[in-house]
Amino acid sequence: MLIHNATVLTFDDDNRVLADGAVCYRGDEIVAVGGSRELLERFPTLPRWDAQGLLLMPGQICAHTHFYGAFARGMYIPGAPAKDFPEILQKLWWPLDRALDLAGVESSAEVCLVDAIRNGTTTLIDHHASQTAIDGSLDAIAGAVERSGLAAVLCYEVTDRDGPAAAAAGIRENVRFAATTRHSPLATRLSATFGLHASMTLSDATLEACAAESSRFHVHVAEHPADAWDSLARSGQRTVERLHSFGMTAPQSIFAHCIHIDAWEMALLRETGTQVSHQPRSNMNNAVGAAAVPSMLRGGMAVCLGNDGFSNDMFTEMKVADLLHKVSSADPRTLGADKVVQMAVHNNRALAAHFFDKPVGVLAPGAFADLILLDYYPTTPLSADNLPWHILFGISGGHVHSTICRGTVLMKNRELLTLDEAEITARSREQAQATWKRFWN
Repeated sequence: MLIHNATVLTFDDDNRVLADGAVCYRGDEIVAVGGSRELLERFPTLPRWDAQGLLLMPGQICAHTHFYGAFARGMYIPGAPAKDFPEILQKLWWPLDRALDLAGVESSAEVCLVDAIRNGTTTLIDHHASQTAIDGSLDAIAGAVERSGLAAVLCYEVTDRDGPAAAAAGIRENVRFAATTRHSPLATRLSATFGLHASMTLSDATLEACAAESSRFHVHVAEHPADAWDSLARSGQRTVERLHSFGMTAPQSIFAHCIHIDAWEMALLRETGTQVSHQPRSNMNNAVGAAAVPSMLRGGMAVCLGNDGFSNDMFTEMKVADLLHKVSSADPRTLGADKVVQMAVHNNRALAAHFFDKPVGVLAPGAFADLILLDYYPTTPLSADNLPWHILFGISGGHVHSTICRGTVLMKNRELLTLDEAEITARSREQAQATWKRFWN
């Protein structure tokens, strides 16, 4: 396919904006990026898509999400509201993950994948839990991902909170799924890491067992002070230090949140190249505080952007990231659009490179053909210099017109082509009702 007559946003190192640009791809790979006239002459026989001035940019990447949380939408929990994050876990998230069966796991993933296609998020790094339906749960999610045409990195969150048998099952599920993906023809779209819930629900013995099985991990870290307190009580070390002592800090590991860590823990994360994922909407909703993201970025840490199960409109996540840090610091100079785009685009791309064999999140020859078209027509000049501010103050997921992942068109002119949204929505209502019934019993 040759997509031409577009305003192309490459998000490469030069951050080019091509006013009458074109992108050519074959199979799942981009082969050329340039001016429309040049590429039309160079590839005269390829099928053409006249973008009619739409923006053309790479698909978005989400560094940390939870498909299984889809059924929490609309759920009412009677009684006094949870007073802090540990109570939120105990009253909502842990009972919900225990209420899921495999059909619910698959259905909740489908709901999130529809949302991702509609909002132009083509690569998602998911962190899953379904404590009474562990075996085969990652296959259920992978099946939904396969049908959607999107790309994902999957894992199961190992925890001791439901006893040793469940912890052992979580380890087995991670190991089994990782072995499956290594030899799968879908390896260009599906990859695996090793999930851990958090230090505060993991014993030394379980951490040792996990460390023996993997060299890369996806874990919640110091989302609330309780995680730091627990780590100090168990080991005399703070959360990052405890996980590091088991060999879990690494460039291919994702430490989600990292809100309640100190300067020495930040230094340790920087020295080991460990990826930190920031989820501002979730942090605000759970009232757990604001991570020291501006300081982390200033120190050269690998800080990425996720959504923690909120909508897959990563443009909204970018906006909220900027606003959260301005209000938390009471300083309008904090963070800024350029730093937000660094996290969401460039740092997320570097993270995705650990899981796939071609670049993701950039329009360049040799990169995966993950492309989105947006009907955003700027009312002020658009250039490489001011692009981040258009991203934060103009563009939203609602502008996504068409979505392409690995060269397959998943949505064109807002019509989904790989998933039946009406069928998925109807099935989700049924599965959510059944899940809620088990939640209350």
